[in-house]
Amino acid sequence: MLPYAIGEIIRSVTRSTSTNKLMLDTISQPLILFAALSVGEVVFGRSSGLLQTLRHPIHRQHIVRSLYAYLQQHSHRYLSSSFAGALAHRISETSLGVTQTMQMLISEFMPVIIVYVVSTTLLYRAYPPLAAFVGVWAVLFVSISFWLATRSRLHARRAAAARSDTTGMIVDSVTNLTSSKLFARLGFERGYLNEQLRHELKEVRKSNWYAERIRWFQFISAAILKIGTLYYALSLWSQGKIAVADFVVATSLSLLIISEARNLSKRFLEFFEHIGNVSNGVGTIIQPHEIIDRDTAIAPTITQGRIEFRHVNFGYSDEKTVFKDLSVTIQPGERVGLVGFSGSGKSTFVNLILRLFEPQAGQILIDGIDIQAMTQDALHAQTSLIPQDPSLFHRTLLENIRYGRLDATEDELIDATRKAHAHDFIAPMKDGYHSLVGERGVKLSGGQRQRIAIARVILKNAPILILDEATSSLDSITEKAIQNSPYQWSIGSLLFLSRQSGWAQC
Repeated sequence: MLPYAIGEIIRSVTRSTSTNKLMLDTISQPLILFAALSVGEVVFGRSSGLLQTLRHPIHRQHIVRSLYAYLQQHSHRYLSSSFAGALAHRISETSLGVTQTMQMLISEFMPVIIVYVVSTTLLYRAYPPLAAFVGVWAVLFVSISFWLATRSRLHARRAAAARSDTTGMIVDSVTNLTSSKLFARLGFERGYLNEQLRHELKEVRKSNWYAERIRWFQFISAAILKIGTLYYALSLWSQGKIAVADFVVATSLSLLIISEARNLSKRFLEFFEHIGNVSNGVGTIIQPHEIIDRDTAIAPTITQGRIEFRHVNFGYSDEKTVFKDLSVTIQPGERVGLVGFSGSGKSTFVNLILRLFEPQAGQILIDGIDIQAMTQDALHAQTSLIPQDPSLFHRTLLENIRYGRLDATEDELIDATRKAHAHDFIAPMKDGYHSLVGERGVKLSGGQRQRIAIARVILKNAPILILDEATSSLDSITEKAIQNSPYQWSIGSLLFLSRQSGWAQC
């Protein structure tokens, strides 16, 4: 509307033959309109900025929460097949891409459409043929640019995937940096990263070069039309078909429409780049969950801890069968040791009980209830696992131990650490139970991590306990002390996995 207000001012000036004072009175209404539009531009523009400032971070956090909640439900197979860093990067990039896409739709595309409609209407009032000429060009220009931009989506998606893989590789390399040093492979890791960076650069350049070719088309087309429109408007004015005020309005609006059309086409490229980022994240994370609860799933209380395998068949693939027609029963209160060579299926047996995988045939029952009829939360809340290599959160010792039971009192927590023989090494620490353990617990030794895991499980006190080489990192004296601990499991069964028979005799 601003070019229209300027045109009205010029029209009033050119028509007025009065004194300066009377001329000011004549143009007062166009001046008031111009001032009101200028103030409105500030007020509404900053109101839009305020809404973006307030709403966009909340919207992005909502996307992060939703994606993370969906990722949590993915199976052990899915999580173990992906870079943790790449998944985290995809969540971040997808949430940012969705927010930027919504921002472009609301605060950029919609205003441009309004500008185009209003400007074309005002231009039509000034001189209809010129409005038709500019309007048809704008529609064709935007349509062609949109079609070209859609083809950039594939390149943008590949570039986003390459960036996510690079992030995942860096996180993986940093996590294993100590191993790289001990094997004197720091140079090798840099070379390994360089290979990935070369691949990323290749994909990013493809995307950027394609976008740059489209921009060349857009800028050249817009420049040609600007020159042509100005020449056309001058011809109309020289022929007396439009007045000076209409010439100013027509020229200003025509250039505005051309600039907005060009800018809209540029935004298409950014829009589809964001769509590519979103598509990459969605394609990776939003996949069907492998293991889901039934609609009729129940949350029973395990009172005995009887575990039964009935004719179970399981294999990780068609070529790799682990169990065939396996039937096993662990009675309530039994302490069962599973001893065998590495790769003989001990961990697979446990993973099936925990429903990290599901058998291809047969049933697994706890207290006579098929675990597939239970909710996963109910099953996991009543089973405890101490793995061979416990993974701790980069949080305090207190938070890691209390993870077993969030409402545990401090006395209960300390009692659990004493029974796990962990209190003796925690107490002398500078911050005691409030000491941070580092990522995955790297600040602790292997034996200390295992004792923290044991304390956490003691605090949880689930009716079924599974130990997978749970004391492999402990010295023999501490291991014997824990074995002879006066702590007794309240109910249920204990299953111990080992490559040696010592614990199975306990």
